[in-house]
Amino acid sequence: MKSITIKGSQRESVGKVATKALRNAGKVPCVLYGGDQALHFSADELSFSKLVYTPNVYTATIELENGDKFKAILQDIQFHPVSDKILHVDFYQLHDDKEVTMDIPVRLEGNSPGVLLGGNLRNPYRTLRVRALPANLPDFITADISSLKIGDKLYVTDVSTGDYTILHPDNTVVAQVRISRLSVGGPAADEDDEDEATEEGAEAEAGTDAAAEATPAAE
Repeated sequence: MKSITIKGSQRESVGKVATKALRNAGKVPCVLYGGDQALHFSADELSFSKLVYTPNVYTATIELENGDKFKAILQDIQFHPVSDKILHVDFYQLHDDKEVTMDIPVRLEGNSPGVLLGGNLRNPYRTLRVRALPANLPDFITADISSLKIGDKLYVTDVSTGDYTILHPDNTVVAQVRISRLSVGGPAADEDDEDEATEEGAEAEAGTDAAAEATPAAE
């Protein structure tokens, strides 16, 4: 998996006053968990643009001013409710010999025969949660939809896998092609609807005329 470097400075003070001063200076307070003890540091807000504002998933290499480097993944992020500015970021340190859990994007590949016939492609899971050693984390999970006909489903057991475990039940649907109005009848179906509407209109008109004849005229 690709990694993004974030350069930061270790924080000595972690109180509200120090945190507010960091944010006013365009810095984001961060915490790195997973080591012997939690590590508090800060980094420029612009450093997180490629890590946060993207559909892709990356690991992070945190480089501190004192020369220390840590491999980590993004664990949690807090945004301001109005301005959407990043308020706080939590990281989890990676260890080469310890598995980690992460949400990985699903990439659909192939042309579905069902879609070509007018079916609707549904992709309910845009990401799948996997567990693996850091070196085996994939950039994405490939789901081949080239065999999906109308009404078919692609389950999590059908997607390509590597040296990782997908943490979803076997009956989880990754993609499916559902029937649509276009795939059912197209123009022919529209004509049938028009015929039914015409017949219903004629019956209604006949019923109105019969009612009129049965009602005595007012003198």
